[in-house]
Amino acid sequence: MTFGYNEAFDHDSGIEEALASLDAERRKLSRLSEMWKDGETKVRAKDNSLEMTFDGRGELTGISFNEAKYRLLAPTQLAEVIKETLQRGRAQSIEKMTEVMGSTSPGGVDLAGLAGGKADPQDVLEALIGPLLGGLGGTRKSED
Repeated sequence: MTFGYNEAFDHDSGIEEALASLDAERRKLSRLSEMWKDGETKVRAKDNSLEMTFDGRGELTGISFNEAKYRLLAPTQLAEVIKETLQRGRAQSIEKMTEVMGSTSPGGVDLAGLAGGKADPQDVLEALIGPLLGGLGGTRKSED
Protein backbone atom coordinates (compact mmCIF):
# COMPACT_ATOMS: atom_id res chain seq x y z
CA MET A 1 0.00 0.00 0.00
CA THR A 2 1.35 3.41 -0.91
CA PHE A 3 0.44 6.71 0.59
CA GLY A 4 -0.11 9.88 -1.33
CA TYR A 5 1.59 13.06 -0.26
CA ASN A 6 -1.42 14.32 1.68
CA GLU A 7 -1.88 11.04 3.56
CA ALA A 8 1.77 10.97 4.65
CA PHE A 9 1.59 14.64 5.62
CA ASP A 10 -1.60 14.12 7.65
CA HIS A 11 -0.04 11.15 9.44
CA ASP A 12 3.10 13.15 10.32
CA SER A 13 0.97 16.09 11.42
CA GLY A 14 -1.10 13.78 13.62
CA ILE A 15 2.02 12.41 15.26
CA GLU A 16 3.38 15.91 15.90
CA GLU A 17 0.06 17.05 17.38
CA ALA A 18 -0.17 13.95 19.55
CA LEU A 19 3.40 14.39 20.82
CA ALA A 20 2.84 18.10 21.51
CA SER A 21 -0.34 17.26 23.40
CA LEU A 22 1.42 14.54 25.34
CA ASP A 23 4.25 16.94 26.23
CA ALA A 24 1.78 19.59 27.42
CA GLU A 25 0.00 17.04 29.62
CA ARG A 26 3.37 15.80 30.94
CA ARG A 27 4.25 19.37 32.01
CA LYS A 28 0.87 19.74 33.75
CA LEU A 29 1.32 16.42 35.54
CA SER A 30 4.81 17.48 36.61
CA ARG A 31 3.39 20.69 38.15
CA LEU A 32 0.63 18.63 39.79
CA SER A 33 3.22 16.26 41.22
CA GLU A 34 5.13 19.21 42.68
CA MET A 35 1.89 20.52 44.20
CA TRP A 36 1.14 17.14 45.74
CA LYS A 37 4.61 17.04 47.23
CA ASP A 38 4.91 20.63 48.48
CA GLY A 39 1.39 22.08 48.44
CA GLU A 40 -0.58 23.10 51.48
CA THR A 41 -4.03 24.53 52.07
CA LYS A 42 -5.20 26.08 55.35
CA VAL A 43 -8.88 26.57 56.05
CA ARG A 44 -10.37 28.28 59.08
CA ALA A 45 -13.84 27.37 60.29
CA LYS A 46 -16.45 30.04 59.63
CA ASP A 47 -16.86 30.59 63.39
CA ASN A 48 -13.03 30.65 63.90
CA SER A 49 -13.22 27.72 66.34
CA LEU A 50 -10.60 25.70 64.47
CA GLU A 51 -8.22 25.63 61.53
CA MET A 52 -7.36 22.66 59.33
CA THR A 53 -4.26 22.09 57.22
CA PHE A 54 -4.32 19.92 54.10
CA ASP A 55 -1.44 18.60 52.02
CA GLY A 56 -1.21 19.02 48.25
CA ARG A 57 -3.47 16.00 47.69
CA GLY A 58 -6.21 17.38 49.90
CA GLU A 59 -5.52 15.04 52.81
CA LEU A 60 -5.94 16.44 56.30
CA THR A 61 -2.55 16.89 57.98
CA GLY A 62 -3.43 19.00 60.99
CA ILE A 63 -6.13 20.56 63.13
CA SER A 64 -5.64 23.40 65.56
CA PHE A 65 -8.40 24.50 67.89
CA ASN A 66 -9.14 27.97 69.23
CA GLU A 67 -9.19 27.07 72.93
CA ALA A 68 -11.74 29.70 73.93
CA LYS A 69 -14.07 29.19 70.97
CA TYR A 70 -14.43 25.44 70.43
CA ARG A 71 -15.12 24.67 74.09
CA LEU A 72 -18.32 26.69 73.88
CA LEU A 73 -19.74 24.48 71.12
CA ALA A 74 -22.09 21.59 71.78
CA PRO A 75 -20.67 18.24 70.59
CA THR A 76 -23.06 18.03 67.63
CA GLN A 77 -22.28 21.62 66.66
CA LEU A 78 -18.52 20.96 66.88
CA ALA A 79 -18.94 17.84 64.73
CA GLU A 80 -20.77 19.89 62.11
CA VAL A 81 -18.06 22.58 62.14
CA ILE A 82 -15.38 19.90 61.68
CA LYS A 83 -17.29 18.24 58.83
CA GLU A 84 -17.99 21.52 57.02
CA THR A 85 -14.41 22.76 57.39
CA LEU A 86 -13.06 19.43 56.17
CA GLN A 87 -15.29 19.55 53.09
CA ARG A 88 -14.26 23.14 52.27
CA GLY A 89 -10.58 22.31 52.72
CA ARG A 90 -10.73 19.33 50.40
CA ALA A 91 -12.73 21.33 47.86
CA GLN A 92 -10.14 24.13 47.93
CA SER A 93 -7.32 21.60 47.48
CA ILE A 94 -9.06 20.06 44.47
CA GLU A 95 -9.70 23.55 43.09
CA LYS A 96 -5.94 24.21 43.24
CA MET A 97 -5.29 20.97 41.36
CA THR A 98 -7.86 21.92 38.74
CA GLU A 99 -6.14 25.29 38.27
CA VAL A 100 -2.85 23.48 37.57
CA MET A 101 -4.42 20.99 35.17
CA GLY A 102 -6.63 23.51 33.40
CA SER A 103 -10.36 23.59 32.94
CA THR A 104 -10.39 20.16 31.36
CA SER A 105 -8.32 17.34 32.70
CA PRO A 106 -6.60 15.10 30.19
CA GLY A 107 -8.90 12.39 28.96
CA GLY A 108 -11.50 13.28 31.56
CA VAL A 109 -9.34 12.04 34.45
CA ASP A 110 -11.19 12.33 37.75
CA LEU A 111 -8.88 14.70 39.67
CA ALA A 112 -10.80 14.27 42.91
CA GLY A 113 -10.52 10.49 42.66
CA LEU A 114 -6.88 10.74 41.68
CA ALA A 115 -6.11 13.05 44.59
CA GLY A 116 -7.97 10.87 47.05
CA GLY A 117 -6.35 7.67 45.82
CA LYS A 118 -9.71 6.34 44.65
CA ALA A 119 -9.07 6.46 40.91
CA ASP A 120 -8.14 3.17 39.26
CA PRO A 121 -4.56 3.55 37.93
CA GLN A 122 -5.45 1.51 34.83
CA ASP A 123 -8.33 3.89 34.04
CA VAL A 124 -6.04 6.92 34.50
CA LEU A 125 -3.41 5.41 32.21
CA GLU A 126 -6.03 4.57 29.58
CA ALA A 127 -7.48 8.08 29.77
CA LEU A 128 -4.05 9.65 29.29
CA ILE A 129 -2.48 7.33 26.73
CA GLY A 130 -5.54 5.94 24.94
CA PRO A 131 -6.20 9.02 22.78
CA LEU A 132 -2.54 9.15 21.79
CA LEU A 133 -2.55 5.52 20.69
CA GLY A 134 -5.81 6.02 18.83
CA GLY A 135 -4.38 9.07 17.04
CA LEU A 136 -1.36 7.05 15.95
CA GLY A 137 -3.47 4.28 14.51
CA GLY A 138 -3.10 2.10 17.60
CA THR A 139 -5.41 -0.81 18.04
CA ARG A 140 -8.05 -0.96 20.70
CA LYS A 141 -10.28 -3.85 21.51
CA SER A 142 -13.66 -3.27 19.98
CA GLU A 143 -16.75 -3.82 22.05
CA ASP A 144 -19.34 -6.04 20.41
